[in-house]
Amino acid sequence: MNDSSTMTGKPAMTPPASTYFIEDRQDPEEAHTLSVLVDNEPGVLARVIGLFSGRGYNIESLTVSETEHEKHLSRITIVTRGSVTVLEQIKNQLGRLVPVHRVTDLTDVAVARNQEKPLERELALVKVAGHGEMRVEALRLADAFKAEVIDATREHFVFQMTGRSAKVEQFISIMQPMGLIEVCRTGLAALSRGPESS
Repeated sequence: MNDSSTMTGKPAMTPPASTYFIEDRQDPEEAHTLSVLVDNEPGVLARVIGLFSGRGYNIESLTVSETEHEKHLSRITIVTRGSVTVLEQIKNQLGRLVPVHRVTDLTDVAVARNQEKPLERELALVKVAGHGEMRVEALRLADAFKAEVIDATREHFVFQMTGRSAKVEQFISIMQPMGLIEVCRTGLAALSRGPESS
């Protein structure tokens, strides 16, 4: 019998038990696209980003642009990831910011309306070195992805493509062995489907 009490002559010590029951539960994380309608004024974007950074929330993609010039409104589109609880906290805290008019979770709206995912598009500029057979192959692959050549020399191409983020990422990974030099991406622009405003 291999027991610490018989080897040392002292009773075996057991770690103290907690008086609280702690459930080790990990809620699955989901990526959600949020549309935030705000006043178009200085400092608004800094306040929104400050909310995320101050609470340790991650931003996977962020775009902002004026949408209604007469009303001085801008739309901030944010892709963030978290558990259901964290996503609810993000939406509630964004809604309490003074310049925010409306926060719409486009992912939840699509689920509630029994629709496909929201309409999401991203623009990417992809610079690729092009020599010999790799040059021909890069052009062939770009054509398959409906990427447009917007600049070219004997040494390189710059492709422009739009699509869902997954498609953009797939194109970039395929261009990696072709001689990928650099990439510039806009981040996501998104709208809900159907006639209703998001």
